[in-house]
Amino acid sequence: MINQNLKLNTKIFNENVEKSSTRLGFGKGLLKIGEENENIIVLCADLTESTKVDLFAERFPERFIDLGVAEQNLATVASGVASMGKIPFITSYSMFSPGRNWEQIRTTICYNNQPVKIIGSHSGLSVGPDGGSHQALEDIAITRVIPNMVVISPCDLIEAQKATIACAKTKDPTYMRLARNNTEIITTDETPFEIGKAQIFFTPEIGLAHVGIIATGPILYKAIMAAYTLEKKGIKSKVMNLSTIKPLDSEAIITLAKETKAIVTVEDHQIMGGMGSAVAECLASNYIVPIEFVGIDNKFGQSGTPEELTKYYGIDIVNIIEKVEKVLKRKN
Repeated sequence: MINQNLKLNTKIFNENVEKSSTRLGFGKGLLKIGEENENIIVLCADLTESTKVDLFAERFPERFIDLGVAEQNLATVASGVASMGKIPFITSYSMFSPGRNWEQIRTTICYNNQPVKIIGSHSGLSVGPDGGSHQALEDIAITRVIPNMVVISPCDLIEAQKATIACAKTKDPTYMRLARNNTEIITTDETPFEIGKAQIFFTPEIGLAHVGIIATGPILYKAIMAAYTLEKKGIKSKVMNLSTIKPLDSEAIITLAKETKAIVTVEDHQIMGGMGSAVAECLASNYIVPIEFVGIDNKFGQSGTPEELTKYYGIDIVNIIEKVEKVLKRKN
């Protein structure tokens, strides 16, 4: 059952559950903080509408800069803007930022510890028909490895809005990963959010969980639906929303591992270097349990609908269930 203490969306198991995109949640959050703080500056690389900063640009044209298709310049200019006491948000497709401009992000932003907020839209397989060249499946890996960087992957529109507002109030370089397509709304305005804190979104109706499922980003919905299906088969699970990948909530992960003695991680990203790797690193040093990984297994993406790609690459509900059953055999 969903964790009622977190005031989650009660319609989550309905067929007509509301859907929207995390990129729109970012756009709404950006507009809100722009109204509250005149130091918020937005820079874009010729993708204003796609990244949903058009809402900010229309309201605050004097605080919006479009640098054109120049992602390396986007990062370096933002670092300079931050050094002048402003809070810059830079936006592009995640394949281009942090993909194309990784060195500039590393050196001009993180090495100098400037509070630039890097927003990577259209991440994962959500880009669909745009194909493998535009599907960033490596962005978590290349950002979480950089010192000083915070990495956030919100699960829905509402959490993306909260994360945008929260990261604007920190002094940390931050990467936030967003999806293109409309996905299920899991949380509500009353659901708490804090950078660096994981939350248990699904728990067994009765008794202790047999397995812990840790998910990040909109694919969390599929993890919850897998847990809901498994509950009917007598397999009890807890599902964790790990929206902050760095800094990692190690305490929450270790607690879940100690209770369940088996973990499955779920992400729309390469298995190598992704959220699952971060969880494995944590548990390898603190509490070793069997782990199975749901993610992209060392492959590039390709054109197709998000639904087709999710099934093809094995990150759908059916595969999550299979990985849970597999890890439970290893546990026993």
